[in-house]
Amino acid sequence: RKMASGVVSFGIIVVLFLASANAQLSATFYDKSCPNALSIINSGIKKKLGNEPRMGASLLRLHFHDCFAQGCDGSILLDGSSGEKTAGPNLHSVRGFKTIDSIKRNLEAACTGVVSCADILAVAARDSVVQLGGPTWTVPLGRRDSKTSNQNAANNNIPSPTSSLSNLTARFGAQGLSTKDLVALSGAHTIGQVRCTVIRSRIYHDTDIDSAYAKSLQSNCPSSKSGNRNLSPLEDVSPTVFDNNYYKELRKQKGTFHSDQELFSGGSTDSLVTTYSNNEKTFFKDFAAAMVKMGNINPLTGSSGEIRMNCRKAN
Repeated sequence: RKMASGVVSFGIIVVLFLASANAQLSATFYDKSCPNALSIINSGIKKKLGNEPRMGASLLRLHFHDCFAQGCDGSILLDGSSGEKTAGPNLHSVRGFKTIDSIKRNLEAACTGVVSCADILAVAARDSVVQLGGPTWTVPLGRRDSKTSNQNAANNNIPSPTSSLSNLTARFGAQGLSTKDLVALSGAHTIGQVRCTVIRSRIYHDTDIDSAYAKSLQSNCPSSKSGNRNLSPLEDVSPTVFDNNYYKELRKQKGTFHSDQELFSGGSTDSLVTTYSNNEKTFFKDFAAAMVKMGNINPLTGSSGEIRMNCRKAN
C-alpha cells in the first residue's frame, strides 16, 4: 500500500510539474485577481509619456532587453553589480526604472502581491507604442518574476548595434524569432535616442551611410572622445511618432546604427524593408505579432519564480 500511494503521489507531482511547465499565458490572467491592473499601467504610461515622449522608446527597449537575456522574467529590473543592469548593452543606457517603480507602487496599493514586474514591462511596452501612434495588440499575461539576474546572458544574447545581418539573424533565431520578426521588431528604432559614443564609429568610418546624414549626426557627435552622452534621434523625420519612416530612411542609407543599415544592404531582408516602407499597415500588423512572440520567450509561470513586491529586488 505504501508503495502504491507513493507511486500515485509521484504521478501527481509529475502531472503538476508538467502542468506548471506548460502553463500558458492568458490575456485575462488578472481579470479577477486585479481587474484594474491594465488601466493602472496605462495611466502611468500616459502620464510619463505626456511629459517625456522619449520614455516610450526606453520602456519598449527595456522589455526587449529583459526578454533576450533569460526570458521575459523582469530580471533586468533587479539591482546589483553582477546583474543585467550592468551588462555591456545596458550600462548607462537602459532607463525607465523609476517609471516601472511608480507603476508597481500603484499596483501594489490596488492588489498586493498580484501583478508581476515582468508583466508590467510587457504591458508598458505595448502602451508606449500605442501612445506614440503605433499599433495595439493583446498582451498575454501571467509571467512571474525571476529571483536572479543573468549578466552573461545579457552580454551574449542582446545584439550589438555594430552587428552584421547574419549575426542579427542568429541572435534572433536563438530566441525562436524569424527573420521577419527581426525586421519588424527593428522598426522600434523609429522612436528613441542614441548616445554619440554608440554611433561614432558608424558616422565617421562606415561607407554605407548617406554623407549628408552622417555630417548632420557628426555636428552633435565630435570625432574626439568629447560629447559621448550627446543624444541624436534614431530616426530624425518623426522621432517621437511610431510610424514606418524608419524603413523609408533605410532605403536612403540613413540607418543610424550599422545593424539598421544591414537590413537594407543588398541582402535577404531588402524586400521586407521595401514592403514596410510602402505599407505601414503591414508593418504594424507584423510588429504587433512579433511583439507577442517576443513576449512569450521563456516566461516563468505556475509556481516558478515569484511576484516581486519591489521590482528592484527579490522578495
